[in-house]
Amino acid sequence: MKRGFYTIMSAQFFSSLADNALFVAAVELLRTSGAAEWQRAALVPMFALFYVVLAPFVGAFADSMPKGNVMFISNAIKVAGCLLMLFGLHPLLAYAVVGLGAAAYSPAKYGILTELLPASQLVKANGWIEGLTIASIILGILLGGQLVGQALASQMLAIDLPLVDTGLDTAPEAAIFVLIFIYALAAWFNLRIPHTGVEMRPMPANLLHLVPDFWTCNSRLWRDKLGQISLATTTLIWGVSGNLRYIILAWSAAALSYSTTQASALSGVVALGTAVGAVVASMRMRLDMATSVMPLGILMGVLVILMNFIGNVWVAAPFLILLGAIGGFMVVPMNALLQHRGHNLMGAGRSIAVQNFNEQACILGLGAFYSLSTGMGLSAFGAITAFGLVVAGVMWIIQRWHRSNCVNYRDEVEHLLKIARHDNPHG
Repeated sequence: MKRGFYTIMSAQFFSSLADNALFVAAVELLRTSGAAEWQRAALVPMFALFYVVLAPFVGAFADSMPKGNVMFISNAIKVAGCLLMLFGLHPLLAYAVVGLGAAAYSPAKYGILTELLPASQLVKANGWIEGLTIASIILGILLGGQLVGQALASQMLAIDLPLVDTGLDTAPEAAIFVLIFIYALAAWFNLRIPHTGVEMRPMPANLLHLVPDFWTCNSRLWRDKLGQISLATTTLIWGVSGNLRYIILAWSAAALSYSTTQASALSGVVALGTAVGAVVASMRMRLDMATSVMPLGILMGVLVILMNFIGNVWVAAPFLILLGAIGGFMVVPMNALLQHRGHNLMGAGRSIAVQNFNEQACILGLGAFYSLSTGMGLSAFGAITAFGLVVAGVMWIIQRWHRSNCVNYRDEVEHLLKIARHDNPHG
């Protein structure tokens, strides 16, 4: 791998670390303020909101300047969201601002891979960056849990600066303050990402012109016989993974009577499994084998339902590792296949923006479904069952869709797979 790849990974690690710790801090901030259960569940779709709303613009923004600069600006927006949360803006609204920064960050983070590396290294690069991201998720969730825990929080709140009133009175507020400095460290790495030499595409004078361009790109991916299947699959898997962060916290409280600090450790266990699955996939899978992982998506939905029958942490831990591993094993080859098709069809930044739009729309939709379920009175167990049934059902439909493509468009599908095999001969 080129030197710049490791700088990208370092920046991604610290930004993702802070993102995941902030999620735990925001959940605890709402809980300690007496907010309803549905508001805590709504943190997930609120984070996804700007991914969906600004999807036509962020891809072009990522292509308009060096992607290291884009990532720096994005982290600055995340810092602004943290400050708004500390200054009293409702946590759901402030967390949406952090989501705005993440929405701008993602096309640059993934788009630079296709600029920096050849197609033959995309699966390997995705395996490494997803594995590192998952490591940051594990550590971020654990860090967030510890920062809002009584032991560490009491020490942070006891710090007294002469002549300075920090206004930090609760454990979640102290945690958010610490995370601002981690975002700043990520921004420092962003400024050291080398330019790839790829020609920039300037933003149009009228930004509304980007809307039809975005929908054209979106339609182009959905019409492509491999693009549509890889996009549908990654959309669903990321929708599940994004919402599992909160579902695990809610399930741990209901099934094991865990606090936020204790429950965050189990969320980290899921992420550990995802890292293992991602690394295994990066070593074993090729682009032309990507569609073979689809049946695992149905199993993932079934396993979510089976969580309701677990009441022992010693059973829960290996079960959650398996659940995470399935997601990680699926998403690496499917992500690589989708990036490969998108890069060939429309360019890196725009294809990643289309991918993010669909994936975050799924996170938003599934999160809103779960939040609405709890808001209407369903217990955590009932909402989890409904969630798992939807996941398994949709994945079954996607698998049938791919089989129909193979029957009706066999020559086209085989041709696209041959292209993928030729561009990635060694996996």
